Amino acid sequence: MIDQQWSGVRRRVGVLGALSGSSRVFGSHGHRWALDDPLAADGLAELEAQIGVRLPDEYRTFLTCVGAGGAGPAYGLFPVRRVQGRWRWEGDGADLADLSMLARPFPGHGPDPRDRDALLAVRPEEEGFDEIEDFDDAIEAWDERWHALVFAPERTAGAIVISHLGCAQREWLIISGTHRGTVWSDWRADDGDLVPLRDPAGEPVTFTRWYSDWLRQAELTAHQPPTNA
Repeated sequence: MIDQQWSGVRRRVGVLGALSGSSRVFGSHGHRWALDDPLAADGLAELEAQIGVRLPDEYRTFLTCVGAGGAGPAYGLFPVRRVQGRWRWEGDGADLADLSMLARPFPGHGPDPRDRDALLAVRPEEEGFDEIEDFDDAIEAWDERWHALVFAPERTAGAIVISHLGCAQREWLIISGTHRGTVWSDWRADDGDLVPLRDPAGEPVTFTRWYSDWLRQAELTAHQPPTNA
């Protein structure tokens, strides 16, 4: 049975992919407008039993009514697949999520700002070194400390990576804790942090809003007349 919020979505994606203008949609060359088959009920049950937590309702109904992944925001929605008897999400950076920690509440905050600011304050600068090799060694050591601070696995407990925007920027779906069901952007590769997506009214963006807004914008883009060079 199709959940009403997803009625017609799979068809719309197929129609959209057949339009000549669909190639103008950012990231479409990555997913090529293909959707995986939806998950069967027993597959979803097995997945949730493996990770030890029920997925947010909006996402779980998408998996069973639309598809297990594929065409979607940016370079596509990361598919969840059963590989050698175990379920996992696949995509560029999907392995950043620790599947053994998905039942733990997502913390919703970064490292102590004092620790973060203190580490940023001592980031090596090239002009402080006589030899480039010494600078390279110093910045490598600093990068290791930075990575350990901002990319600690505990930072993303209770969350899965669902999309890759390019340049190591990704989006996460929170599946446990008080932020459950919302989508967060990951700017840590650019010295930023994990931040919640918000709509124009300032409300957190949930999975349905995230996907539906993308689909509507993709349709508008594909139907626009081509611009003359």
